[in-house]
Amino acid sequence: MERLTLDQINSADASGVTAALGNIFEHAPWVPEQALARRPFATLQSLYETMTDAIKRAPAEQQLALIKGHPDLAGKAARAGALTAESNAEQASAGLHRLSDEEFDTFHRLNDAYKAKFGMPFIVCVRRHTKDSILRQFEARLKHGMAAEQDTALAEIFRIGALRLDQLVDAPDRLKVNGRLSTHILDNHSGRPALGVAIELYEIAGSGAITPIVKTVSNNDGRTDRPLIADQPVPVGRYEIRFAVGGYFARLGVAQADPPFLDVVPIRFSVAEPEGHYHVPLLVTPWSYSTYRGS
Repeated sequence: MERLTLDQINSADASGVTAALGNIFEHAPWVPEQALARRPFATLQSLYETMTDAIKRAPAEQQLALIKGHPDLAGKAARAGALTAESNAEQASAGLHRLSDEEFDTFHRLNDAYKAKFGMPFIVCVRRHTKDSILRQFEARLKHGMAAEQDTALAEIFRIGALRLDQLVDAPDRLKVNGRLSTHILDNHSGRPALGVAIELYEIAGSGAITPIVKTVSNNDGRTDRPLIADQPVPVGRYEIRFAVGGYFARLGVAQADPPFLDVVPIRFSVAEPEGHYHVPLLVTPWSYSTYRGS
């Protein structure tokens, strides 16, 4: 979708802007329509707050209709390709477009259980989660009462809307919706940043399945040219960064055993704060290594 500027939102024809912002909140063009009556907006944050205020002030039945306008996660509509472009991309970000038959059945069972209890679809901001994390959310929220779960659903809708708005609109400010995962490598044997180390990032599922995310190489500063994850939330889940240090020390001519004591160093860690800044460095010699959580 073509990006808009905040100036365009403030000055363009209201009907055109309403159409462009119509799916910030799923199938709810009334939200931007009400918000635009309060133009102009000095910041993206003020536009977002005006839109969410419209939802908070809406009658209970209109709020419930907004909730019910969302699709099931990994449901039949997703398999049939009947989602909005925004929902389709969001579900794909968590791998919900490539479920096995067994996984699809699990989501179908949980969707049915949730709708039987609450009479509405389960809503979660999937860009903030891995598949395992979404399933944990399902199990936990099935224990909620009705009022608490409606509040949770609206909070998740606000998160979804914030991410969509931040991706669509260019403005002087950004919404606080993105996290970052980065790394760097310090060669403690030579006392300098490690250049040219192959780095791989994987997501580790509870089942043991390993999904590759990024492959890159360290630069002159021992860092990567871009963060491993940026400009999006870092999904809640378990990860592993693999550093190919054996080949690096071999290229430097460092005397090593055959095979080397350290070949590929794996650092496994978890992410619990999708909007957090995670820095996972490696301090390494041919015979030892350490790490810590930076920011």
